[in-house]
Amino acid sequence: MAKVNIILDAELVVEVMVLAGIGSPQDAVEAVVRDYVARGHHTETRTELKDLSLREVDARPQDPQG
Repeated sequence: MAKVNIILDAELVVEVMVLAGIGSPQDAVEAVVRDYVARGHHTETRTELKDLSLREVDARPQDPQG
């Protein structure tokens, strides 16, 4: 797996460590990134399910109006 080196504000990393209860800066930042990715996948799944249900509604024959 490729590794990336980045520079972050120390106070920000410490805050993440405290909030997450993680003792390592590396692990804390990795946990935040993994959580962000998981939330993105969860949102994509929810959006996709909603789109499918809307398509089903649109595909149903409409009652005559008027």
